[in-house]
Amino acid sequence: MEDSSKHSNFFSAKGLSKTYFMGEVEVQALRGVDLELKKGEFVVLLGPSGSGKSTLLNIIGGLDIPSHGEVYYLDHTLSQSDEKQRTLYRREHVGFVFQFYNLIPSLTALENVGLVTDLAQNPMDAAQALKMVGLGDRLHHFPAQLSGGEQQRVAVARAIAKRPDLLLCDEPTGALDHTTGRLVLEALAKVNQDLGTTTLVITHNAGIANMADRVLHMADGRLVSIKTNANKLKPEQLTW
Repeated sequence: MEDSSKHSNFFSAKGLSKTYFMGEVEVQALRGVDLELKKGEFVVLLGPSGSGKSTLLNIIGGLDIPSHGEVYYLDHTLSQSDEKQRTLYRREHVGFVFQFYNLIPSLTALENVGLVTDLAQNPMDAAQALKMVGLGDRLHHFPAQLSGGEQQRVAVARAIAKRPDLLLCDEPTGALDHTTGRLVLEALAKVNQDLGTTTLVITHNAGIANMADRVLHMADGRLVSIKTNANKLKPEQLTW
């Protein structure tokens, strides 16, 4: 992979386009997106369904590649990487949190998190990861014994246990009520603050944007605005 020291940002993307074909129908999911992420920042990406948010997150996370454009992570050019290189990138550098928790029902919270630490190079202790998201007293509970918000916080602990450089969250509060969602956001904010993990949260919920360093808006496959928050709110101050 080429040296990209000229790309000063932790992560950058230039001119991203993504085209899908559904039968004979061509779908333009992304249309020339430029994006930069700085180390340690908390970014919220807003936009309606179908605006391209998840497609962009999948490309940032190495789950997909753009049809056109370049993607850089430190000294890696991800847009020119093969599947093996992208798998290594995901395993070593990226943590994912999705709307649905995808926990294994027959494993305890500790065992669910432990699945990731077994694969990581420099993992956090699974119990430590669960304590960080406020579940130190739920280590031996099975998913069915946990509330939705607790299950999502197990998913956050699982994502951060490998100490990722980049934490990507796709509608992490989408299946939760306001009070429970705020607990999940508090966990994400704590990880961002205590570990310095660059965090990108995509959501259609504009209220969450007030806790971000920067807020990106997408519409019709394009990044239409970028705003910096002068006064960030804490998760417990958010309303939506």
